[in-house]
Amino acid sequence: MPRLIADLTPLRVSPAFRRLWWGLGVSNIGTQVTVVAVGLQVYALTGSTLAVGTLGIAALVPLVALGLYGGALVDHYDRRRVSLLASTVLWLVTAGIAAQAWLDVGSVNLLYGLVALQSAAFAINNPARTSIVPRLLEPRLMPAANALQTLSFNVALTCGPLVGALLVARLGYAWAYTLDVLLFTAALWAVWRLPAVPPELTGADDGAAGAVAGAPARRRVVGLSSVLDGLRYLATRPNVRTTFVVDLAAMVLAFPRVLWPAAGALYLGGGETTTGLLAAGFAVGGILASVFSGALVRVRWQGRVIVWAITAWGLSVAAFGAVLVAVGPDAPDGVLWGAVVLAGVALLLAGGSDAISSVFRQSILQTATPDHMRGRLQGVFIVVVAGGPRLGEMVLGAEATWFGEGWAAVVGGLACVAVLWLVVRLQPRFWRYDAHHPEP
Repeated sequence: MPRLIADLTPLRVSPAFRRLWWGLGVSNIGTQVTVVAVGLQVYALTGSTLAVGTLGIAALVPLVALGLYGGALVDHYDRRRVSLLASTVLWLVTAGIAAQAWLDVGSVNLLYGLVALQSAAFAINNPARTSIVPRLLEPRLMPAANALQTLSFNVALTCGPLVGALLVARLGYAWAYTLDVLLFTAALWAVWRLPAVPPELTGADDGAAGAVAGAPARRRVVGLSSVLDGLRYLATRPNVRTTFVVDLAAMVLAFPRVLWPAAGALYLGGGETTTGLLAAGFAVGGILASVFSGALVRVRWQGRVIVWAITAWGLSVAAFGAVLVAVGPDAPDGVLWGAVVLAGVALLLAGGSDAISSVFRQSILQTATPDHMRGRLQGVFIVVVAGGPRLGEMVLGAEATWFGEGWAAVVGGLACVAVLWLVVRLQPRFWRYDAHHPEP
C-alpha cells in the first residue's frame, strides 16, 4: 500500500518547492472560486451557454499572444522576478473583478475584458513558475513533483467550485471574488520567498548552434526571433510535440466545463449547487489519481499511459453527455439525485484520467528539454493546456446551442477518442516512448 501513495520526497528535500506548493495550492482555491463565479455571473446576465463559452475566447486570444512571448521572457530573465511581477498583475486584475461585482456593474463585456487581462498575466506567470520547479529538484523527482502539483490543483478544483457556488448562492458574486483576492496573497508570498532563478544559458544566442566561447551569457532583447527559436526547437522534438497534440484533441473536442451551468439549471436540477457538485466530482477524480500516484511515478512506457488515459477521458465525457440526454432539458423543480450521481461518477473518471495524462505530459516536457529552452516550451505548453480548454468551451458551447448540451458531450467525447488514435497511428514513436531511454 505505501508504494501506491503519492511520493512526498519533493516536499521533504526542497523547502523552496514546499513553500511554492503550499502557496499555489491555497491561491488555486481562490482561482477556482472565480472561474465558477464568473461563469455563473455571465450565465445569470445572459441565460446563454454560448455566452459562457465566449469567456473561453476572451481568455484564449491573450493567452496565445503572450504565452509564447512570456516563455521567451522566462528564458532571458530571472524567473522569480518575472513570476512575481506577473503574479502582482494577476492580483490587481482579480481585485478589479471583485470591484465590478461590489459596484453591481452588470456588464458582460467588462467581465470579458477582465478575464482577458487575467489570461494575459497568467500566460507569463505560468511558464515562469513551471520552469522554476526543475531547478529546485533533481530530474528523477519530477514525476513525483508533478503528481503532487496535480493533487494540489485538484484539491483546489474540488473545494473552489463548491465554495464559489455556495458563496454565489448565499452571499453573491462580490464575496466570492473577494475571497480569491485574499487567498491569492499566498501565491505572492510563496514566489517572494523563492531564491533568484536566472536561466542557465549558453553562448551568445541562447545556446543556438554557432555560439562562440566567451560570448555574452544571454541576449537581453526578447523579440519574435526568440519565440521562433523555441518553435523551431519544438519541431525537432516529435514526442514532446505529440503531447501537445493529444492534449489539444482532448480539450478542444471534449472539455465539458461549459456545460455544467446548464446541466444544473435545465437537466439535473439544483442550479448553482449542482454545478458546484459536478465540478467537484471532476476534481475528486484528479485527487484520487494523484493520491494513489506512487506506482505511476515508476511507469516506464509513459506514452502508452497518456494514450489510454485520454481514451478514458473521452469515453467518460461521452458517458456524462449520455446521462444528460437520458434525463432531457426539462428544468426539474427538484434535484434528480440519481442522475447527479451518475453524471458525477462519469466526471470523476474523466478527472482521474486527465490527472494521469497531465503528470506524464509535463514530465516528458520537463525532462526532455534543456534549461535554456524550457521557458519557451513551457510557454507553448501553457498555450495548449490553458488555451485548449478555453477553445473547447467555445466549441462545446456552440454545439450545445445547435443540438443540446447532452449530445454536445457525447459527440465531443467520441470525436476525441477517434482523433487521438489517428494521431497515435501517425506518430507510432510516441506509443513506444520509454522513460528509461527517452527520445524527445
